[in-house]
Formats: sequence, structure tokens, C-alpha cells
Amino acid sequence: MAIYPEIIEKLIEKLKKLPGIGPKSAERIVYYLIQASDIEVISLGEAIISLKREVKLCQKCYNFSIKELCDICLDSKRENIICVVEEVKDLISIEKTNFKGKYHVLWGRISMLENIKPEDLKIPQLIERVKKENVKEVIIATNPTPEGENTANYISEMLKKIGIKHSRLAIGVPLGSEIEYIDIHTLKKAIEGRKEL
Repeated sequence: MAIYPEIIEKLIEKLKKLPGIGPKSAERIVYYLIQASDIEVISLGEAIISLKREVKLCQKCYNFSIKELCDICLDSKRENIICVVEEVKDLISIEKTNFKGKYHVLWGRISMLENIKPEDLKIPQLIERVKKENVKEVIIATNPTPEGENTANYISEMLKKIGIKHSRLAIGVPLGSEIEYIDIHTLKKAIEGRKEL
């Protein structure tokens, strides 16, 4: 027997599918929506519908956009350096550092376990793009996970074949941390990636 009326149960089930929303959070959201004004709830619904209808992927870098090209790709003041990231959220993080180059979003990473191959990502589009554009450098900024490293190595091999200068985002000791508390893999990468002062 259901605790709530069917309509509430259905909404809770839908909300639980959202990232970071568990059963309790879903219930709290439903309580809020029931108590909110009609205007608030209708406005939220319209915003979600607009998001789904209007947001698409940039035809060049695969960032979110409401036009054919995103604002970053349309910015003529940007350097012709491409930073390759796994997801749009990674692009947002790097953008907050005042990076003045351009981006290319892969929409994932190569994973044998999940059966994700290079052609399932935006890697072929990246290679075509760097062939056409006068790119100074490609910065590979995939995550420092085994899948991210495999993806970075694959992209590096592809870029070597076409002679494009490229680099890997530095990995190492976080600022403000103490060496005794850093895991062995991070410390090893920091030693390998050391630079002369």
C-alpha cells in the first residue's frame, strides 16, 4: 500500500532519478512544490521545458549553447589554444581560472568496462577540428582517473600523428596540503611532472 497518493509517489520517483536527490530530498521537494504558489510551480515547469527545448550543443566545441555556436567559440579575443575536457562541468571549472583559450567537450571518456569507445565520444570531431583550425596547442584536461588517463593517451597518439603540439594538464600536490597526507599515486605524478625553477 502506497503512503502517498499515486501522483505524489510518481513525482517522488521521478525526482529520485536526478543526481544527488535521494528519497528524503525528493519528498522535501514535493512538500515544497505542494505548498508553493501556482505561479512559482508553473514558472519552474516552464523553465524546465524551455531548458529542454532551447539548449543544444555548440556545433564546434560541444559546450551548451542556445545558438549554433556558443559564446566562447564566438569570442574572437580568445587564444587559438584548445582545452579538451570530459564534461561541460569541467569546462566551467577551467573557465573560472580565467583561461583565455577555447574548449572541446568530449562528453565522456574511453572506458572498456562501460564499452565506451573513442568513436562514441567527440574525439573524431576534435581531430577534424584541429586539422582545419590554426591551433597553437591542445591542452588535454581529462580527469586523472584510469579512464581519463587512457583517453588522454589515446588523444595524444592521434595528435602526434598529425603533428599538433599538445600537453597534459599538470597533476600533483594540491596547494596548501601536506606531503605526508597525499596518496602515493598523486605524489608519484607530482615527482614525474616536476619543473625546473
